[in-house]
Amino acid sequence: MNNSTKSQTDSFARDVLEGLSASPKKLSSKYFYDDEGSRLFVEIMKLPEYYLSRSELEIFRDRAAEIYAAFGEFDEPFDLLELGAGDGSKTSLLVAHFLEEGSDFRYIPVDISSEALNYLESKFDDEFPGLEISSIKGDYFQTLETLSARSKRRKIVLFLGSNVGNFSDEQAVKFFRDLRGTLNEGDLLFIGFDLHKNPQTILNAYNDAQGITSRFNLNLLRRINRELGANFNLDEFLHYASYHPIEKTARSFLISQREQTVDIEALNKSFEFGQWEPIFMEISQKYDLETIQSMASSSGYEIVGNFFDSHGFYVDSLWKPTPA
Repeated sequence: MNNSTKSQTDSFARDVLEGLSASPKKLSSKYFYDDEGSRLFVEIMKLPEYYLSRSELEIFRDRAAEIYAAFGEFDEPFDLLELGAGDGSKTSLLVAHFLEEGSDFRYIPVDISSEALNYLESKFDDEFPGLEISSIKGDYFQTLETLSARSKRRKIVLFLGSNVGNFSDEQAVKFFRDLRGTLNEGDLLFIGFDLHKNPQTILNAYNDAQGITSRFNLNLLRRINRELGANFNLDEFLHYASYHPIEKTARSFLISQREQTVDIEALNKSFEFGQWEPIFMEISQKYDLETIQSMASSSGYEIVGNFFDSHGFYVDSLWKPTPA
């Protein structure tokens, strides 16, 4: 095991220990995306209930020219850096338009899944021969710390798929402030936000009829078994999702169906679960435009423009750093 892998395993173990020792128990959603988790999430994005991907894809498909114009002048080479790149299906539409316009840029996808990055590189090599791609495997929180040192060129940072929704509002503002510290004048941030809408539409997106979202959540227990030597019985836990329209928050849980003890060898510790005891897995925040505006201004940005899908379900918001 190299030092980088050991460090990631140690961080995983510490976070699992902290989460399962808490009351109520919790696990961090940032660990969903091992190779199997990334594959399952690609399946989720294709589900009829999961409107988020279709909405953002529509924006990129129908409004690529407007987005390109809003990004401003491209007189010099720039970096297109995507945090949590996934399979790049939406980004490919922007990349295609940039190339059609003759832009000179390097694409830098960042993801914690080697499988996702390998798939994306292969896909983009086939679709865009000659495009310079510099993949970065790792946690994008760590990547942000050295973002400016990686390149002095102008940067357009993509944070798509409503990944921001996995943060509380306070965490999101801190994330954007930290990111602001890595950006220079002329850099831009392009962020996907899932908007508040019919609560049932939202709930269906996190509780699909085929059970793919359930498998996605349970896969984190499987990862703990594999990487930390635990003995979670996945059949003894069920997935439960809820949506709270006042807080505009979707939440996901895994529920223990009986009293049980789970041993985790790497932690040299056992954890007791009561019948119907939940593990809090994920938050998915939804937004209105007032909240987005407040979040931008309080974290050091000005909104350049907002791009909506035809149903008003989703917005991609373009921000530029305000002078320090």
